[in-house]
Amino acid sequence: MRSYDFSPLYRSAIGFDRLAQLFDNAQRADSQPSYPPYNIELVAEDKYRITMAVAGFSTAEIEIEAENETLKIVGRKQKEEGTANFLHRGIAARDFEQRFQLANHIKVVGAQMENGLLNIELVREVPEALKVRKIEINAANVHHLQPQAA
Repeated sequence: MRSYDFSPLYRSAIGFDRLAQLFDNAQRADSQPSYPPYNIELVAEDKYRITMAVAGFSTAEIEIEAENETLKIVGRKQKEEGTANFLHRGIAARDFEQRFQLANHIKVVGAQMENGLLNIELVREVPEALKVRKIEINAANVHHLQPQAA
């Protein structure tokens, strides 16, 4: 496995330490859980959707939290009353925890479950103070530049 040194970034870039940390975490992607399967979709320019296959889970067994640019989805399967005698069990019924790093200004705006799919809607909301704004250039006062008559 390759290892990259991001220390040169720290010498000339300020505030990008989170980006270097994301690269470092991506290198360790082997430890990332792959259950349950999910899609990340770009719906519109500033709108995203995470669709997660959570067959067998009810809405009461799933918890979604957004904190400090991290989205955490936890599924805790309640124990079944009776013990079924499965001849084949292909539908996973195990607990899961999935985390997603969110970029700045990405907000979770809603979640719904339909047909065994959990859809989480996200939107990028850039504050007005951070949006591009045009700065008007005022003409200099020319009176103080011209010599005055004696």
